Amino acid sequence: MPFAATVLTLYPEMFPGPLGASLAGRALREGAWSLDTVQIRDFATDRHRSVDDTPAGGGAGMVLRADVLAAAVDHARERQPDAPVLAMTPRGRPLDQARVRSLAEGPGVTVLCGRFEGFDERIFEGRQVEQVSIGDYILSGGEMAALVLLDACIRLLPGVMGAASSGMDESFETGLLEYPQYTRPVDWEGRTIPEVLRSGDHARIEAWRRASAESDTRLRRPDLWERHEGARARPPSGARHENGTK
Repeated sequence: MPFAATVLTLYPEMFPGPLGASLAGRALREGAWSLDTVQIRDFATDRHRSVDDTPAGGGAGMVLRADVLAAAVDHARERQPDAPVLAMTPRGRPLDQARVRSLAEGPGVTVLCGRFEGFDERIFEGRQVEQVSIGDYILSGGEMAALVLLDACIRLLPGVMGAASSGMDESFETGLLEYPQYTRPVDWEGRTIPEVLRSGDHARIEAWRRASAESDTRLRRPDLWERHEGARARPPSGARHENGTK
């Protein structure tokens, strides 16, 4: 079965958008993954097809109603019972490559796109919905975040990137930023490709790439570097017991 993506949205016309082009688009046309959009407004129960209401306690903006969202989520779950449901929201857990890989290895995903002031919190109490954020900034809605999430997953599907090893050395796959990349011409405006990359010495090249990745991560993303160093410092399972400590 191909990876199946279902998007719950007020703007289904935004899909596939960029996912219909390049590698993701080709994979979609070839059947490596499928895309279905569900109009949240179809689950409204009043004659105005209302999906939102004013915030309880007052305040600006509108909030997506839990009853309408729950009906849309239930509909998607009936069609894809094994797929996790993710809500794109700045209040969610930051998306990382490990979570992307776990999603890509599954049967698919249902993505709930927010709008306005966000979701009635009770949707997360009444339904199993994982809250996910793609960064510390605000978008007009969850659709752009859903495109990011799906693109990250689709590129990992078998055959989408071509060689299976294509994505293994990229940023975040090893907990580090990727090392700098170069290509021809060797000399450009007086700037040359580092000599080590032209040496043909694979051991030296590997060492340079590793050192560059560590240096760039330490300088540009100290948060990643701290997590990476913390992971390296942890002893392997059982090591403490072998040393006679508890």
